[in-house]
Amino acid sequence: MTHKAGFVNILGNPNVGKSTLMNKLVGEKLSIITNKSQTTRHRIMGIVNGEDFQIVYSDTPGIIKPSYRLQKSMMHFVDTAIEDADIILYMTDVVEDPEKNKISIDRIARQKKPTLVLINKIDQTNQIELESLVEKWAEKLPGASILPIAAKHKLHIDKVFDYIMHHLPEGDPYFPKDELTDRSLRFFASEIVREKILLYYKQEVPYSVEVEITSYKEDKRIAHIEGNIYVSRESQKGILIGHQGEKLKKVGTAARKDIEEFLGKKVFLELFVKVDPEWRDNDKKLRKFGYIE
Repeated sequence: MTHKAGFVNILGNPNVGKSTLMNKLVGEKLSIITNKSQTTRHRIMGIVNGEDFQIVYSDTPGIIKPSYRLQKSMMHFVDTAIEDADIILYMTDVVEDPEKNKISIDRIARQKKPTLVLINKIDQTNQIELESLVEKWAEKLPGASILPIAAKHKLHIDKVFDYIMHHLPEGDPYFPKDELTDRSLRFFASEIVREKILLYYKQEVPYSVEVEITSYKEDKRIAHIEGNIYVSRESQKGILIGHQGEKLKKVGTAARKDIEEFLGKKVFLELFVKVDPEWRDNDKKLRKFGYIE
């Protein structure tokens, strides 16, 4: 029996549904999801195995014009994903302007790799507008296939899988067949905490935050986790903690419940808030947080 294996990388602008699609395709919540742009900062791999195939999906940060060092590192993840993909899933939606992101779209076109343009959120439009969008994307990426979907409702997700299986190259698996992701449990714990901060706080606070798990110890019954939440300014620390620590406690409780569900065991979670004005522009600190290799 011939075995297939390859990297299927999900690219696109912020807030078009890349992380939702990734989680639906993998069947697990590996990428955090909020309605805020730039929720995804890392390249996160999810591995789907069958007897005769292995698909290595990658969720990537939304494509932006970087304005500080952290964002430049995020866009490096995108550049790498364009280069090493066997199959590209370029995601857009029914409200996004097809003229946006011309440089990245032109780069994808030059790759001449199997590319599937996914027009997401079709439940929010009508047939006439959708047909017009399909025509526009056919002009922009003439070598690509185009598929309207609604990732949140799993509409046409089976057709995405069929496209991938048709174009997946022959080869041996890249990872052991029992692996789900290339990321550690520490990473997912930190991302779950960051997701709650994105959900519960407004304005600049979520974008000034980084979460580092400083201690992770577990046995069969319970996991003991400690973490630091870094902010850029002293005023943000006060906002994050709240009156008598109420807001931070709310974040910790919500994160603990999700981590317990993810791990399938009880969790003791303790969080501390620290101020570091330069973490988003300091290479040494970005390397510590996994943004620079």
